[in-house]
Amino acid sequence: MPLPADVLHDITSADPGRPRITWYDDEPGPTQGERIELSGKVLTNWVSKAANLLQDDAAAGPGTTVGLDLPTHWRAVYWALAAWSVGAEVVIGSAAANADVLVTSDPGRAAAHGGDTVLVTLAALARSHPEASSAAGAVDEARELSTHGDRFSPLADPESGDVALSVDGHDTAYADLVMPRGDWGGAPRIATASPLGVALSECLSAWAADGSVVLLRGPRSDVTDRLAAEGVTVDLRS
Repeated sequence: MPLPADVLHDITSADPGRPRITWYDDEPGPTQGERIELSGKVLTNWVSKAANLLQDDAAAGPGTTVGLDLPTHWRAVYWALAAWSVGAEVVIGSAAANADVLVTSDPGRAAAHGGDTVLVTLAALARSHPEASSAAGAVDEARELSTHGDRFSPLADPESGDVALSVDGHDTAYADLVMPRGDWGGAPRIATASPLGVALSECLSAWAADGSVVLLRGPRSDVTDRLAAEGVTVDLRS
């Protein structure tokens, strides 16, 4: 099976300008109403910057655990891909707080973490986290991520048996992370609002089939017209 980095390379090489993530935020709060679209090229750019930050600033690589304390969100997707690009293990759930590197949108959890920490602002156009000063030891992603390189080369690759994803104690090896879904057809356009660990797996399966993802967050249930306009072929929300 391909590694996540291989899948990312393939979708970017095949058609760099084609949308691969379309994000809708219906969660009440400051980001409600956001729609973000990322092509393969733009997604790769985000992943490369985040992977360079992990490798250069946190010395992350195979054997490193990277906790994702984030909702199902487009930013969580590129941080997961960045962690897999350096060969690390992504940890989701209660154990994320104990990971070597914590990526979180919560300033309190960022301040409490004893290791390397990245404080993420979910808003699309943020230039800094409004509460960054309360987590002085954390990297303010909105301010600092842009300073990292647009190309990434890993110092080491993971072994196929290394743990790639741990969700509440359930581990998935790199060899089993990208799972084909033949029932979705070719180039599927999937819609998902799944919990983060499941959504990441769904994204990888869609991209492995040269597909794309419509990612939704929030309580809105009447999205039939939206999904039709987006050309969704597989609705995974039920």
